[in-house]
Amino acid sequence: MNNPEIFEKTYNEYWKKLNAFSYTMTQDKDLAQNIVQDVFVDLWERKEELNINAIEPFLFRAVKNQVFKHYQNNRFDKTILEEKFEDYIIDNFSTIDPEVMDLLYAALDKLPEKRKEVLLMYKFQDMTIDQIAEELGISKQTVKNQISSAVKQLREGLKDLAWLAPFIIFNQKF
Repeated sequence: MNNPEIFEKTYNEYWKKLNAFSYTMTQDKDLAQNIVQDVFVDLWERKEELNINAIEPFLFRAVKNQVFKHYQNNRFDKTILEEKFEDYIIDNFSTIDPEVMDLLYAALDKLPEKRKEVLLMYKFQDMTIDQIAEELGISKQTVKNQISSAVKQLREGLKDLAWLAPFIIFNQKF
């Protein structure tokens, strides 16, 4: 990374993805950009002492650590970040890398059958609450309750997948 051209190429190649990853965790555009910028400044300043085998995981881990450091320094609860990550997984369920999908399907399979059906109709088939209620012959409130319960249950099941965040986000097409 001592070579300015290699550094610039790395910056240009990863800036957008790292910024999207940072924004996903912070939900703050300026903070996300500042965090990514700090990571690249640190990378350049420490270029002599760093020995990086794989740049992608290094950069994503560095961004994640900077986000956690920011929230820790500002006395925010880390669980807020975990929830945002879980929301991201749930909201982008159909676009996640196939290898990770197996783990997610295991969490999905733990849902009761009706709850899973409602969630799949809502997330994968892009059906509205009204359409689902009509299709299944249940009330709109029941549909809302089932979706809410499914998301809550998936969140619980996905807590163990937080370590996959950099890989999931990295494989997204932004």
